[in-house]
Amino acid sequence: MPTERNNKISCYEYKYEMEVTLEVLSGKWKALLLWNLHQHSIIRFNAFSRYIPEITHKMLTQQLKDLEKNGLINRIVYDETPPNVEYSLTKRGEEIILILEQMNQWGKNFIEEYKNMGSS
Repeated sequence: MPTERNNKISCYEYKYEMEVTLEVLSGKWKALLLWNLHQHSIIRFNAFSRYIPEITHKMLTQQLKDLEKNGLINRIVYDETPPNVEYSLTKRGEEIILILEQMNQWGKNFIEEYKNMGSS
């Protein structure tokens, strides 16, 4: 669960449980990182840049740390030179994929409806 936040209410003071989900997925990249892990099962750190070229190295590191801290991804470091780090979904991470699939479908529907509004 997310820890105490500086300028927001505590996780234990949420009015609705869905706020926890939104907090865990908050940010531009977390859902995309999870989605890519779902698509590819295991991803090395540098491979994320191929799947999401717009993400900076610093932001990728930060977002992966948050996802790991919240128990959504596994991080395995192999003792090699150069270091090899692989990421995969945890059971909890796999559970959230159902939500992301619904969000993806909703987005597809929205785009289609938006296109149709413009052509009518």
